[in-house]
Amino acid sequence: MIKVLFVCHGNICRSPMAEFVFKDMVAAAGLANEFHIESRATHTDEIWGERGNPVYPPARKKLAEAGISCAGKTAELLVKSDYMEYDYIIGMDSENMRWMPRILGGDPEGKISLLMDYTDRPGNVADPWYTRDFDATFRDVVEGCKGFLQYLKMSGKLYDKESKQF
Repeated sequence: MIKVLFVCHGNICRSPMAEFVFKDMVAAAGLANEFHIESRATHTDEIWGERGNPVYPPARKKLAEAGISCAGKTAELLVKSDYMEYDYIIGMDSENMRWMPRILGGDPEGKISLLMDYTDRPGNVADPWYTRDFDATFRDVVEGCKGFLQYLKMSGKLYDKESKQF
C-alpha cells in the first residue's frame, strides 16, 4: 500500500482538494485499495483544541462541481510521527517546504516534495484563501495529482492493472 499525505497551511483548501481529487483518480483507475491518502496542516490556524474546521466552502463547492465529496473532512495538524507513517508527503507551496521538515524532524528518506514538481510547471499551488481563484487552484491540483499518479506508474512503484505491468 502506498501512503500519501498532502499538506498545506491550514488544511481547509489546497491539501483537502488534493486529497479528494487523488482519491477520486485512484478509485477511477481501480487502484483505491492500493492507497491510503490523507491531508494535514502545517499551522493551527484552522484547528481549535482538538477540533478542526471543515473544508472551506468554496473549496468544497469546487470539489462538488467535479462530483467529488469531501464530507466529514476537518483540518488536522501535521505531526512528527506522520513522517514514519507516510511514503510521500506532498506540500502545496514553498512555505510548506520550509515548515514540513521542521515539524517532521527532517527528511532523511527524501519523502517530501511539492505537488507541482510532478508537472511540467514546477512551483507553488497558489493559495485560494488569498487569491480567491479556486478554479486555478483546482486546475493545478488536478494537474499535480495526474502527474504524481503518472510518476508512480512510470517509476514502477505502482502496478498498472490496465497494462498489467509496473
